Amino acid sequence: MKKKTNTETPSYNEAFEELQLIVVEIESGDISVDELSEKVKRATELIRICKHKLHSTEDHVKEILKELEKL
Repeated sequence: MKKKTNTETPSYNEAFEELQLIVVEIESGDISVDELSEKVKRATELIRICKHKLHSTEDHVKEILKELEKL
């Protein structure tokens, strides 16, 4: 996975992959409480990104379908 700078929003796939890695790390139990806090914070951010992209895509698809109905 290509690393993004803090100012760049990851793609849906990149965010989802990173989220999966965080889940695996948390489930392994090999991280400290301090790391856990940061991982949960990042996971929350990634979930927000994924939800936004899904809603945006859904809205776009609805617009396309409306246009197709007009044909």
